[in-house]
Amino acid sequence: MSDPRFVFGYGSSGFGEHTVEDALAVLADLGYRAVNLTLDRRHLDPYADDLQSRLFQLSKSLDRLGLEVTVEAGGRYLLDPRRPHFPGLASAIGSERRVDLLRRAVRVAADLGAEVLSFSSGPASPAMPDELVWEQLVAGVAAVAEEAARRDVILGFEPVPGMYIDTLDEFDELSRRMGDPEILGLTLDLGHCRCLESGPVPECVRRTAHRLVHVQVDDTLRGVHEHLEFGHGDIDFPAALGALTEVGYERHVAVDLPRHGHAAPDVAKRSFRFLREAAQMSAYNCW
Repeated sequence: MSDPRFVFGYGSSGFGEHTVEDALAVLADLGYRAVNLTLDRRHLDPYADDLQSRLFQLSKSLDRLGLEVTVEAGGRYLLDPRRPHFPGLASAIGSERRVDLLRRAVRVAADLGAEVLSFSSGPASPAMPDELVWEQLVAGVAAVAEEAARRDVILGFEPVPGMYIDTLDEFDELSRRMGDPEILGLTLDLGHCRCLESGPVPECVRRTAHRLVHVQVDDTLRGVHEHLEFGHGDIDFPAALGALTEVGYERHVAVDLPRHGHAAPDVAKRSFRFLREAAQMSAYNCW
């Protein structure tokens, strides 16, 4: 098996008690080569009056530290201070605000030189008929895709437990309804695969290889949506990373531990060591 060509990164949401500049410096010092930058009120607010100035400074920091970036439009309370991820693309009221946010996020990604914008559907309103939800979701993603095409940004749609689109089958259905556009790729969270998908994680990787544009990693247990530190769940990471190498994946593999900010530097250090060892072990695994 060839050596892995993917790049290990870490999610800025896991550094909620740091400034974004300090978080980037810590990650670079630890050996990470990428950051998964979540747009939120703390680190990078897409609605801030000084956004362009912040983007200029952030671009300089990324270049100086040698960090690549993926942008994630996943701030929990960015649009509603009381309800996480509301309104979503499939919400009965306010979905146009989510579309506007995602279009802004595309422009942020382009300005930072990010290849990929990662996002999810958000929750749907319970009373909405499924077909209406699908129509609204397809229209919303199509509007974002138009902006992405203009800005040369790839979309990474992430199925997330608890959101309207939460499985790989549902992502496939979304893509089919949109005509399988090349600009619509998949963000695959390996923990979500273990949580909801029936097959083993390496099979999720192989199944989606032709659509993969971004990968997030965290440990978890079957049937439980909880992002755990590596070694605290039951994912076979040498096999999972080996599958990514096998299919020729070459983009970011970003740690996603948003609730570990109280010990972010130590968690990031342990995570990097774990992933490097798992990647080395994958060369000797047969699966």
